[in-house]
Amino acid sequence: MSSLSTGCVLIAALMPIVCAGIAKSGMFSTPASQGGYDNNAPREWMARQQGWRQRANAAQSNCFEALPFFIGAVLLAQQAGAAQGRVDALAAGFIVLRSAYILCYLRDWALARSVVFCAAFFVNVALLLSGA
Repeated sequence: MSSLSTGCVLIAALMPIVCAGIAKSGMFSTPASQGGYDNNAPREWMARQQGWRQRANAAQSNCFEALPFFIGAVLLAQQAGAAQGRVDALAAGFIVLRSAYILCYLRDWALARSVVFCAAFFVNVALLLSGA
């Protein structure tokens, strides 16, 4: 297994955590009674958020949803004997596209977000089929 594709799996696994941090950023020092982050009721606190915080949370959910397919595609491509350079390139492309997806989500660029989502999905399909 390549260290690049392994690193990409690690990055993909960390993306939801980064999105969660973005959603909560700047709210840890504000008391919960004044609208700051409430670690006793995190889901309720998040449900009250709007704008970029709400979108960051949605990006977090989507990152979790995309993760199993990506991990499976990397592992199956490697198990099928796909050229490691191709696996690495596609895995890196997926990470770049998912990073752009998060940015589009945060900026509220809905059309661009959908285009980038589709591109990342098709890269993942290509990765899955690269060993065929």
